[in-house]
Amino acid sequence: MAAWSMASLMIVAAIFLLSLTSASVVHGRSSRRRFVRSYDEPCMEMRLYLHDILYDYSNSTTNSTSAAATKPTALSTAVSSPGYFFGRVVVFNDPMTEGRALPPSLEETAVRAQGLYLLDKKDDFSAWFAFSIVFNSTARRGTLNLMGADPNAATRDISVVGGTGDFLMSRGVATLRTDAIEGFKYFRVQMDIKLYECYV
Repeated sequence: MAAWSMASLMIVAAIFLLSLTSASVVHGRSSRRRFVRSYDEPCMEMRLYLHDILYDYSNSTTNSTSAAATKPTALSTAVSSPGYFFGRVVVFNDPMTEGRALPPSLEETAVRAQGLYLLDKKDDFSAWFAFSIVFNSTARRGTLNLMGADPNAATRDISVVGGTGDFLMSRGVATLRTDAIEGFKYFRVQMDIKLYECYV
């Protein structure tokens, strides 16, 4: 009986250690990586371009990467400057690239922005964003989670509030700049991401 108990304990211990190792790999940790927190200089920087193609009933459903999930509120038609879509919520699954050009295949990009934005001003195109940047390549795997106000300004900052995988526990700031706009159907946003807490 004692031998059986010792064998059982060894098996349980082995399974426990194996699960810890697996969890470390899944979450992007390894024995060679260390957590860095620096508020003077970022521990990681990257520039990405978000491409949003809004479905508006006249363009192709194949090429569209976002769609309005709600109609604008009645208040948006009652204000003195109609056409700003106050209260509209848009859900998106947008490709992201390192350069400005749209990728040939919108569905097969290694980096995507998935989330939503809502238009939150009656007289402006100000919005509030909440989304994840999903990395799925041999170079990087995991997510960065971003959220914050996106006012109608030349440049604006939103918070990087967390991450998974290679970006486990990351925090920082993403500076957004509208790089191109084509009416209501397409816009491209340049994102300069600086992480001040990350594993390196």
